[in-house]
Amino acid sequence: MIKAAERASKFVIRDFGEVEKLQVSKKGTYDFVTKTDKKVEKILIEELSKSKKNYSFITEETGKINNKDKENFWIIDPIDGTTNFLHGIPHFAICIAHMSNNEIITGLIFDPIKDEMFFSEKNKGAYLNNQRLRVSKKNSIEDCLFSSNQEGVKFSDLNMRCSGCAALDLAYVASGRLDGFFHNKINIWDIAAGALMVKEAGGIVNEFNKFDIKNIDIRASSSAISDKMLKKLVNF
Repeated sequence: MIKAAERASKFVIRDFGEVEKLQVSKKGTYDFVTKTDKKVEKILIEELSKSKKNYSFITEETGKINNKDKENFWIIDPIDGTTNFLHGIPHFAICIAHMSNNEIITGLIFDPIKDEMFFSEKNKGAYLNNQRLRVSKKNSIEDCLFSSNQEGVKFSDLNMRCSGCAALDLAYVASGRLDGFFHNKINIWDIAAGALMVKEAGGIVNEFNKFDIKNIDIRASSSAISDKMLKKLVNF
C-alpha cells in the first residue's frame, strides 16, 4: 500500500505544480484534474495488483472491479479533496483501504504535499510517519475543534472547520489535531481508511456497514467527547 501510494504521489505532485498555470480556464483545469484522478487510480491498481493479483477493487473513478477474490477488496480514492487540488490548495490525499469480509483491516492516507503518511492496521494501532497516534483527550466541548462538510447535518455551538478533504479530517481526528468529524451522504472510499485510523487511535466511529457505500453518514471523534458531540447534532 505504501509503495503504491508513493509511486502515485510523484504524478500527483507533478500535476499539482501545473494546476496554477491552468487557473485562467476553469474547464481546462477541471479536465486536467480529471485526467490526473484517472491516471493515479490506474497506477494504484497496477501496483496493488502486483502483490495481490486476485483482490477486487472499489474505486472512485471506475467503481467496482470484481476479480477472483470477492472477499477481499482494495478501496481506492486517488485524490480525496479534488476541489482543493483543482484550485491549487495543497490539502488533499491519496487513500487506500483493504476490506476483508466487509471489514476494514488496513488503511492508508497519504498527504503528498506535506509528506505525511498515515497508516493503520486492525488491532495494531495508527501511525503518522511511524509515530503512534492517539486521539485528543480534551473533554470540554468548548475547547474542541470539529470538521464537516455540513451537508444535511444540523448542529449548534461547535467550533467548526470545513477543510474539503474528509480523509485528512479523519486522519486529523486520529492524530488529535481535530476532536471530531461528522459528514452525511459520503462515499466509502472517502472514509474507509480514516474510520479505521480513528478507531485504532482510541476514538469512536459509528457503524456504517448498514449504509449504501455511496450514501454513508459518519460520526467520528475521541471517546472523551463522543457523547457531547452527538448531543450537539440534531436528528442523529
